[in-house]
Amino acid sequence: MDKNLIQDIILKQIPDAQCSFIGETCNLKLVVISPVFKNLSLIEQHKLVLNPLKEKFESGSLHALSLETRIG
Repeated sequence: MDKNLIQDIILKQIPDAQCSFIGETCNLKLVVISPVFKNLSLIEQHKLVLNPLKEKFESGSLHALSLETRIG
């Protein structure tokens, strides 16, 4: 799946997010930095990022993504 499309989907949910990608396809890691994570647990942070991508996972267009969130 195209990294720009992933970033666009995330930015619709978290407009101030900074997204960076490490690796390619099956070894793709996404780092998302945003102040919105400040009072959220790690699980809540990940849900906030991953929920908008749910359709892509279900369709198989996105099958693996390592995620790191940071408070920015």
